[in-house]
Amino acid sequence: MIEENITRVMEFILLGFSVQREIEMLLFLLILVVYYLTLVGNIGLTSLIQLDPHLHTPMYFFLSDLAFVDFCYSSSIAPKFLETLLTKHRSISLYACVTQLGFFLNFLVLEMFLLAVMAYDCYVVICNPLLYMVIMSQKVFSVAFLHTVVTFQLICYGPNAINHFYCDDVPLLALACSDTSLKEILIFIFAGFNIISSLTTVLISSLYIVAAILRIQSAEGRHKAFSSCGSHLTAVTIFYGTLIFMYLQPKSNHSLDTDKMVSVFYTIVIPLLNPMTYSL
Repeated sequence: MIEENITRVMEFILLGFSVQREIEMLLFLLILVVYYLTLVGNIGLTSLIQLDPHLHTPMYFFLSDLAFVDFCYSSSIAPKFLETLLTKHRSISLYACVTQLGFFLNFLVLEMFLLAVMAYDCYVVICNPLLYMVIMSQKVFSVAFLHTVVTFQLICYGPNAINHFYCDDVPLLALACSDTSLKEILIFIFAGFNIISSLTTVLISSLYIVAAILRIQSAEGRHKAFSSCGSHLTAVTIFYGTLIFMYLQPKSNHSLDTDKMVSVFYTIVIPLLNPMTYSL
């Protein structure tokens, strides 16, 4: 019996964007400014809600949670991205990669369900008294952990260059030394379930909101109701649009270069847009 000696990859190389050094430095400055504004916006919004007793309501409780998730969500990606752009140090250890992917997936799923809860909250603000407080942490962590474990079980030896600027499922699957069918099915099932279930909640809540607003007699009342939930609908449209594009398209249609550009938008830009949108 022949015993196979399989060594696992202990370090990866993040290829990032294949552009000239001048463009990398310009991108570094742009991402640095966006990340700084993201930190200031989300920390400031959370602090304001915590400090002002008038904002201690379920609506602002969820908004505070969303700002915290956006802060963590962006911070799991941006610092390493900035390091690779500035220093050309593109290596990342196996354990750092596992940690980054786990945190990224956790906060991604948590944001989806928070947006769904906030959509229902908009509905009850207009149609009924606020009746509940919802926290969904245990389910989120179990899904993120499952995805992370399955992904890194597929990687053993050979190429270690990740064609991305952070550790994500799709480029990591390209390094797999075994069949990736199970992982691809898991991505489709869990991404599909998480997106469809949370988006269904958003859409149904939105339909009830529109129906309730149309029953309001005064133009001033309709305008006030629309302004209460318009910011949330804007944030939901941007967030879910990018997720559907990234995770619910067939593998044959995937272009990693396009995915990298879209990833910059939903990992770096959206966490900046959310506090701006809700503050307005």
